[in-house]
Amino acid sequence: MLDHLIAGATVVDGTGAPGFVADVGIRDGRIAVVAEPGRVAEEARSREDATGQVLAPGFVDPHTHYDAQLFWDPYATPSLNHGVTTVAGGNCGFTLAPLHPERPEDADYTRRMMSKVEGMSLVALEEGAPWTWHSFGEYLDALDGRIAVNAGFMVGHCALRRYVMGPDAVGGQPSPEQLRAMVGLFHDAMDAGAWGLSTTQSSTHSDGDGRPVASRHALPAELIALSEAVGEHEGTQIEAIVAGCLDQFSDAEIELFVEMSAAAGRPLNWNVLTVDAAVPARVPRQLAASERARKAGGRIVALTMPILTPMNMSLGTFCALNLIPGWGEVLGLPVDERIARLRDPDVRAGLLRRADSKEAGVFRRLADFGRYVIGDTYAQANEGLTGRVVRDIAAERGQEPFECLVEICAADRLRTVLWPMPTDNDPDSWALRAETWQHEDVLLGGSDAGAHLDRMCGAPYTTRFLGDCLRGRKLVGLEAAVKMLTDDPARLFGLRERGRVREGYHADLVLFDPATIDAGKATLVHDLPGDSPRLDSRALGVTAVWVNGVEAIRHDRVTGAVPGKVLRSGRDTRTVSTR
Repeated sequence: MLDHLIAGATVVDGTGAPGFVADVGIRDGRIAVVAEPGRVAEEARSREDATGQVLAPGFVDPHTHYDAQLFWDPYATPSLNHGVTTVAGGNCGFTLAPLHPERPEDADYTRRMMSKVEGMSLVALEEGAPWTWHSFGEYLDALDGRIAVNAGFMVGHCALRRYVMGPDAVGGQPSPEQLRAMVGLFHDAMDAGAWGLSTTQSSTHSDGDGRPVASRHALPAELIALSEAVGEHEGTQIEAIVAGCLDQFSDAEIELFVEMSAAAGRPLNWNVLTVDAAVPARVPRQLAASERARKAGGRIVALTMPILTPMNMSLGTFCALNLIPGWGEVLGLPVDERIARLRDPDVRAGLLRRADSKEAGVFRRLADFGRYVIGDTYAQANEGLTGRVVRDIAAERGQEPFECLVEICAADRLRTVLWPMPTDNDPDSWALRAETWQHEDVLLGGSDAGAHLDRMCGAPYTTRFLGDCLRGRKLVGLEAAVKMLTDDPARLFGLRERGRVREGYHADLVLFDPATIDAGKATLVHDLPGDSPRLDSRALGVTAVWVNGVEAIRHDRVTGAVPGKVLRSGRDTRTVSTR
């Protein structure tokens, strides 16, 4: 007997083939039958009429930071609401394990680092996760059987370094014995099911003490040794971040990526390729790394987002503005001192010069402060400004836009929410995105879901992209769009029997209305441990989501079931070799 029958749906199976109407039966967590309507003879415990709706494979998000959130939110909201049934975590060099059993202070260091570098609530990290593990395998075990999504995790280079080198991981170099210990620890993690290595050398990544995170101090030889270890395990990968990911790679960064991927014989993915027609040299430069990797026996895959991610800014809390060269030292000051410095015309002029400089890289797009929209305000002096564009307010007041923005924020003691209007929302940029998506080494994703919780909301990219494909710009067809969100990432990670609607595959499925699928406006909610805030977005047009054959979402509400699996390398992933 079937557990459930979905009758009359238009099946878009993830392969890119044309959709077809079929009945799809689920049994024991798998897709048991895909047949012409009315041809399924087997009885089902339950069934639903899905006429006019689309049934697709569950979406696979290749870049998330749900490592901590899954402990207090096993449903990985809002990703699961938006049809994501599998998430890749442990990215950017940051994981919660391994932790040294004789240094309990390492957990506190890790929490403060994650709070700073990934914008996670420190209170939520302290109160929402049990912190009972030491080895990476124990961390995976702590999640097993209690999550609603499928989740696989890379091992963070920073955690490996900290475990072996202690505080010397920041600023120091490992001895030959320490490097062997680090590689051995990494092997243990992959034996337990880690998907591979994640690392960062990005200049934007600093720990809770404001110092460059541990992996930024690693020399190429250390990275190559760890990459070689990746190649000794089945179903593994590399994920890496360097400073050039934000704008354009240097020759040395391209060479490092190529050497790492070739040494492992595994794909290396990086985040995130920003596409902007105003910077036409960026895409060819970034994809040159992929071309060189293929010639060297490696593969480098660029992740890119198919939407413009809603983002909050503030002069009062850590956000992308802090990452502009020279801005962090001003925005890190106490509030009164910060306001005084921001009101200084010479300081403002210096900040604007730095924001518009070549060294600002992709953050240059944040430098047009006249295009910002005022969000939430708090002072009486700012009443009526919410929703207005700074340029218009500045013109009324006879001020320069940045000066006007500073005065608005100062009146709110810097609590004002700012919404930067994207500069790359033009037809030429969207045409360039559509062209870039067709490249064999470009993959949709990079949501950062689970991180930067009160600043951005990338998790709904799946439904917003499909809505745009069906009723908006229509840059790609439905079948191609679904393939980009399902089979393409599943094949990159070597997921076994996932990513397609096919008999025998795991029943990770999303049923949606093509006429209404979309994502609602990002809104601030306070539902994290300690009443901490995050941005959330409703899923529109998603009827239901199944994970391993169990209904996990119905009409944007979690069912309470936790059918997700911790996906372990080798057992749940097969090797995607580049050799």
